[in-house]
Amino acid sequence: MVSTRFPGFGTPRSERWSMSRLNPPSPLWGSNGITFGPDKRLYVAQFLAGQISAVDGTTGEVEVVVPADGPVQAPDDLAFGSDGSMYIADITPQRVWRRSPDGEFTLLSEEIRVPNGITCVGDRLFVNEMRPGGRVVELLPDTGEIVVLAEGLAMGNAMQQGPDGSLYYPHMMTGQVWRVSPDGGDPQEVADDVHEPVAVRFDHDGALVVLSRGVTGIVTRIDPDTGRRSTIETGVAGMDNAAFDRENRMLVSSYGSGGVTQVDALGTRTVVGRGLHGPFGVAADEAGRVYAGDHFRLADGDLVTGDLIQPVAGGACHGVAAGGGLVHITSMHGDVRTFDPATREVRMRVKHLAEPTGIAITDTGLLVAETGAGRVIHIDDSDAVTPIAELPHPVDVALDAEGRHYVTDDSLGAVVRIDGDTIETIADGLDQPQGITTLDDTLYVVEVGTKRLVSIALTTGETRTAASSLPVGLPPGLHREDPA
Repeated sequence: MVSTRFPGFGTPRSERWSMSRLNPPSPLWGSNGITFGPDKRLYVAQFLAGQISAVDGTTGEVEVVVPADGPVQAPDDLAFGSDGSMYIADITPQRVWRRSPDGEFTLLSEEIRVPNGITCVGDRLFVNEMRPGGRVVELLPDTGEIVVLAEGLAMGNAMQQGPDGSLYYPHMMTGQVWRVSPDGGDPQEVADDVHEPVAVRFDHDGALVVLSRGVTGIVTRIDPDTGRRSTIETGVAGMDNAAFDRENRMLVSSYGSGGVTQVDALGTRTVVGRGLHGPFGVAADEAGRVYAGDHFRLADGDLVTGDLIQPVAGGACHGVAAGGGLVHITSMHGDVRTFDPATREVRMRVKHLAEPTGIAITDTGLLVAETGAGRVIHIDDSDAVTPIAELPHPVDVALDAEGRHYVTDDSLGAVVRIDGDTIETIADGLDQPQGITTLDDTLYVVEVGTKRLVSIALTTGETRTAASSLPVGLPPGLHREDPA
């Protein structure tokens, strides 16, 4: 079992506090495309981790096969050719790779936009695009030539050849399943009104199985001849893909919470446990309930049980602030939302911001670090936005007991206080200061560069190390040419 994404880093320690985990580590840092390899192990593409792992379906043991420091940046789906080559849809940089059985990588194409679903039919390779107006194409590995088979996909994803020889694929945004011949011709609609279809698969008996990416984890079985359907709810939120083992048992992945789960009509069995992708922002409300911005969802938990993996809302969640019975979230999609745990309703507050990150609750609304725009903004109860300060790269925000505003800027290496039109430096010379909070008359800042928690006395300005050897920031080896 992997205990940390920072192997060999050391144990977090503090002379002031005791520290313990609230939740177990996630064995798979996300799980997207899955398929069985020539060695009978289940191979898992991990989009957020930038790596590919192999899982022993019996023991659940996980081995990293394609590490994050290799040429593949954001693998989302994978398939094996007849010669044992692994083909990889590298979605963010929009590349398709071949990894030979001896581990050599060859870039096959950069001409397929948002490549996602990928499958092999004998020696032939097919890819679809996860975008509005996407395509299903055949990619000729030897030349890089692209042959378009279908267009107009409403967000393609995991696809597979059916017993009739056609390629079956989802239109994620319209709830449809379509098929097209590998040799071309007019695509045909197979089914509509399918719940949030994300993956189309066939079991060993030839049954058509469609996975939902929704919260309840619906699996729909469709008879291709009669159209007759049956559904089950698996409880696996944010499913991404499925594979059938030699006994025809279905194993599913989850982009929302990782892991691998065996599912059938009688229930589920955990093969590899699910967990957190991040987390990014973390907050606790007045009752002590913990909320974590975990990229694809907002995760909530309990300080006593340590349960931090129940999805309650989704959408690239990063910054989190909790109070007054509500949870406020910033999203990497550029919006700020308010979530009511009692009603499960989400209220959109502001859209089209540039990388909003840190968020805090004020007496009159919300304080937000709009990192991409280089400014700090205030959002009032009517959702009006007021810029209050400009900084090179603000990351997180906090308020003290008197309501004064504090901001970390990791490019400045400083913490500043905003008072009207005045910006005062409280501490500088810090190495990538990011997360910030206040307790009594002290600021606490996560200094990512040194991987420590720094305390700053507001009365004297004295800076001390409150905790060290913290596994924060990007793990070793993870690289991004563009944000995932």
